[in-house]
Amino acid sequence: MQLSKNKKYQYTFFFLILIYSLFNGGNSNLLIQVNFLLICLFYFFCLQDKNYSIHFKYFFRENKRSIYCYILFLFYIFFQIIPLPIEIIKFFSPEKYFYLINLELDFQYSSISLSPTNSFFQLLNFCSLLILIFILKMIFYREKHKNRFYLFLSSVGFISALVATFLNLTGNADILSFKSYNNPNASTGFFVNRTVFSIFLLFCLVSSLEYLSNLKNIKDNFITCVYVRLFVVFIAIGLITSFSRTGNFLLLVTLLFYMINEILFKKENNKIFRNIILIVILIDIFIFGIYFGSSRIVDRFSFLENEFEEIKNIDINFARFQVIKFALFQIYDYLIFGYGPGSFEALFQIKFPNLINSYANHAHSDLIQFIGEFGLVGSIIFLLSISSFFLNINHNLKNNLLFSYLLIILLFDFSLHIPLIQVLFVIFFIFNQKFIKLS
Repeated sequence: MQLSKNKKYQYTFFFLILIYSLFNGGNSNLLIQVNFLLICLFYFFCLQDKNYSIHFKYFFRENKRSIYCYILFLFYIFFQIIPLPIEIIKFFSPEKYFYLINLELDFQYSSISLSPTNSFFQLLNFCSLLILIFILKMIFYREKHKNRFYLFLSSVGFISALVATFLNLTGNADILSFKSYNNPNASTGFFVNRTVFSIFLLFCLVSSLEYLSNLKNIKDNFITCVYVRLFVVFIAIGLITSFSRTGNFLLLVTLLFYMINEILFKKENNKIFRNIILIVILIDIFIFGIYFGSSRIVDRFSFLENEFEEIKNIDINFARFQVIKFALFQIYDYLIFGYGPGSFEALFQIKFPNLINSYANHAHSDLIQFIGEFGLVGSIIFLLSISSFFLNINHNLKNNLLFSYLLIILLFDFSLHIPLIQVLFVIFFIFNQKFIKLS
């Protein structure tokens, strides 16, 4: 059977998401470049279709102010990257100026960003996110299109969780990791970090639950429904065996959200969907969780108190909350214009040049790192660009759940710095806007 043009575009988009999920969430400068080129090319082809361009024009007209403000934000990143006379740097970023002076080198020009190369790649990444929104509005304009994506992401999550859990059980949990020493003996799938892997699986779990809840006729989709139920179970197992405190906490939050919504707010009595959630709670948390490693999860939570202790010898260990504290203090030094996106590792190396056994490439708090990287000026511009979008968003179960994910990640994690996680948040929020029905 020949595929329609819209299906071809959607499947092409699915392929791009698959590439992200297989290569550490696209978290490398090379993949950011490749993704930017591919997504620009994809967008160009979409615009050639008259029907797609109508959807794009409608969305642009309705969100003109937010889009223009976001473009201003992109220009702000460009401003952080471009070489400026050293005297101007002294005005815009005194801390960067004093650092250059201490090097005792004859600098005539420099950028506000501490790492202009990484900031440039982040600029490409933020450009990609804007183009992504345009593409989503063009090719996913019906409810069935959403469900098609949910089914795809559920399948990817199932395969990732299955592979990761199998490797964990066979004692090769870190074989797919690019840096296995980060999370030894934990399920990380195709990701370096277990927490990022668990956040990815959370989106896959939500996709599975949304697909099941949106099925109008379960009898006609019985086989697919059975598969998706299996997806839910195995995705939850993958989450548990990641031993991520953030992931396992949000797993519980997710199940509670859906259960409460099903009992209190759903008009239809969907017993099958409710039973699936109950099965996941009982089997995955109480039975499979005990067998696959719930004790290790408990151990990880019990040692949380150690992270609040002061680390006297910084050469031996640099605990998470020590990194957060460091990042918080640096906001004051780069308060107005920031130290540039993607520059936290460079900042850390500048402050601790003799540190051998430890390093930090993220602040372990996306909110603190974002304010530090962009400063007050960039943060305000970004908030203005997304404020109208979030004010007009539907306040339903899924969005409330996503906001809880955002809150936890922004405060205690760095998963939002991974391109795939950014993309998934954008997709899910866009999907929760009202769909345009144009003839």
